[in-house]
Amino acid sequence: MESRRGPVKSEVPSIVVSPVRRCSRTACGRPAVATLTYVYADSTAVLGPLATYAEPHCYDLCAEHSERLTAPRGWEVVRLLDGSAPARPSGDDLEALANAVREAARPQERAAGAGGGGRAADPMEVARRGHLRVLRSPDN
Repeated sequence: MESRRGPVKSEVPSIVVSPVRRCSRTACGRPAVATLTYVYADSTAVLGPLATYAEPHCYDLCAEHSERLTAPRGWEVVRLLDGSAPARPSGDDLEALANAVREAARPQERAAGAGGGGRAADPMEVARRGHLRVLRSPDN
């Protein structure tokens, strides 16, 4: 709003808002790392990674408060994994992947003989190793 003398200055001083979200617990000023929500119909408290934006019925918690979180008697606490931490594959996963790649690289006739085993196979299936299958491309 402008007057004849220039822009009107606000009577209330401006408070700079921190871009870092803080823990919702009273008197705790630590940065928030997790968001707590409640599902009242299921008597469940869900603690997950920090939400992308603050919502009215969610509570942001710091690391200490999120670790110590308890729920009322009869309620269940569900802790969701943090999606930012990459899941580390196990040795079995890597070995199965390596075996599947080796098997897929073998010539077609040897792979078909190894996977048949006397039972009727899917026409798209070329080979099988445990729970892994090598499939033929649909346009071949």
